[in-house]
Amino acid sequence: MGNYDKPNGNPGGRIKKPPCYTLMRIFKWIPVVFIISIIAWSYYAYLVQLCIYSITNIAEKIIFIILYHIFLALFLFSYWQTIFTNVGTVPLKWRIPGSEIEKLFHAESQEQQKRILENFARDLPVTNRTIHGSVRFCEKCQIIKPDRGHHCSVCGTCVLKMDHHCPWVNNCVNFTNYKFFVLFLGYALLYCLYIALTSLEFFIKFWKNELTEGMGRFHILFLFFVSLMFAISLVSLFGYHIYLVLHNRTTLEAFRPPIFRSGGPDKNGYNLGKRANFQEVFGDNPRLWFLPIYTR
Repeated sequence: MGNYDKPNGNPGGRIKKPPCYTLMRIFKWIPVVFIISIIAWSYYAYLVQLCIYSITNIAEKIIFIILYHIFLALFLFSYWQTIFTNVGTVPLKWRIPGSEIEKLFHAESQEQQKRILENFARDLPVTNRTIHGSVRFCEKCQIIKPDRGHHCSVCGTCVLKMDHHCPWVNNCVNFTNYKFFVLFLGYALLYCLYIALTSLEFFIKFWKNELTEGMGRFHILFLFFVSLMFAISLVSLFGYHIYLVLHNRTTLEAFRPPIFRSGGPDKNGYNLGKRANFQEVFGDNPRLWFLPIYTR
């Protein structure tokens, strides 16, 4: 743990927002707008060009449309929940009072800083430590970091059980929305696989030149390619996060194991067994596991 220097002209450690802050916030939504645009186009291509214009069997039309909207609804609701669920911020009781901050900033040695932090955290449920064995402290937020909590430079705050900051949802994947994020990946994969499999027949007809002429057949061509491309990329990402769920591990902890007060670094420090690990994210009620609603 290094010596802490109090920021000049920045009382309380608050970070002043730059003049281009609003513009930066707008730019952060570009990946989300891109995903929504792809979904909107796929809706037109699948519903209109494939189901209405290309499929002649009425029963097949109805079945395809109903199943499509089920996958789409689950996918979009999970995506919405991942984006708009508030980040799990650290409660106020973890914030160090100004008097203690002054002592910390003016401490003469690292050992003195360590004692100040240990004294403040003695009644807090913290077991994680820094590589030097000290209580973890965020200089920017001026708080004791809870176990598994990390500072997100994009969100500008410390986040509970932070997994990573995802630009595709413009939000931190963390304690409050991790279930929604995993479901978002799973339902996005199912959505893409469903489109790819149901459009495969018409993709083959395109190459056999059996589809009617017009731009519609190119929509079906690109629909198959785009859905297959996204499905391939989602398989590995979804599988990786299922692995993390079953081992009760975050992406950050997979790269840098948490250090415990006793025992040192341990990547399996939170592993409770696969079933308990799964329930920690998805809850105890099996009927609600795969619905994008809060069940923690």
